[in-house]
Amino acid sequence: MHAYKQANNGKRRCHAKRFSSQSAMEYLMTYGWAILIIAVVLAALFELGVFNPYTFAAKAQPGSCSVYRPDGAGTNNFISLLGPCTNEIPEYVASIQGQNIFPITIGIKNYTYLPNGTDALSIFAWVKINPSDTSVWQRVVSYGTESCNGTSRALEINGAGVTGSVAYDSECGPSAWTNNLNVNNGVWHFIGFTIPTGGYSQNIILYYDGLSYSNAGTNTGSSSVNRQYIIFGGGPGSSAINGNIANVQIYNTNISKTDVKTLYREGIGGVPIDLNNLVGWWPLNGNANDYSGNGNNGNVINVSFTGGWYNGYTAP
Repeated sequence: MHAYKQANNGKRRCHAKRFSSQSAMEYLMTYGWAILIIAVVLAALFELGVFNPYTFAAKAQPGSCSVYRPDGAGTNNFISLLGPCTNEIPEYVASIQGQNIFPITIGIKNYTYLPNGTDALSIFAWVKINPSDTSVWQRVVSYGTESCNGTSRALEINGAGVTGSVAYDSECGPSAWTNNLNVNNGVWHFIGFTIPTGGYSQNIILYYDGLSYSNAGTNTGSSSVNRQYIIFGGGPGSSAINGNIANVQIYNTNISKTDVKTLYREGIGGVPIDLNNLVGWWPLNGNANDYSGNGNNGNVINVSFTGGWYNGYTAP
């Protein structure tokens, strides 16, 4: 009798184990799909930037900050910033997807104060290029028309291979470039160049995320520049950029390395550093207007101004 009870108890324990295993499998079958769906939804929301801290951050509205020139374009008397100029990230940026070599054209109304072929010049912009389209040099800013062959001076970027480059390009005058920059990693970068008055071939300085690169490679020469237009995202005889551009600033001086680092640390929504030498400021926050007070607004073709751009952006 005792042996019978032990055997019977063993059967009950075995049945209980089978029941427990069956219940666990039923639980997984019942809720596994729900858990999988939740995981997929969370991944999609993450990819869309819903969990990005910038999604809910305060953003600068189009035209919220501008330069005030009470005496008109090209003047500096009592010049100041106007509006809430607090370096907030922009609401929008310009998205240019390689569709046209003249995507944003600035027809200059008053170019007498813009740098000529031998004048000091500084150009800076925030850029994010499409990592899948990195086989050619892409023009970020084309400046004027050179007298020798109708091309323009330009700030360029190239993410070919794993090196990547930033360059100042001129077909007639000096050029400079630097390599081994990780520009095609799908994130935003701050790039630009400065050139002092004269001495171009010895003193071109390129900038990448606040770091300076002198004489990485140069050609000599000089020519005058017709300053009647500026182009963002393309230019004559060049490839249009495939990516995003924001906060283009142009100065008629070679601003210092310290000031360039300050511009970089201000971030993508930063304001100009040197108002007296600022000749153009295009935040590209919802439009192509010039907020330097000089009124050189842009004509837009095949360009969208997009929100939700901040994936790939980290404040310096």
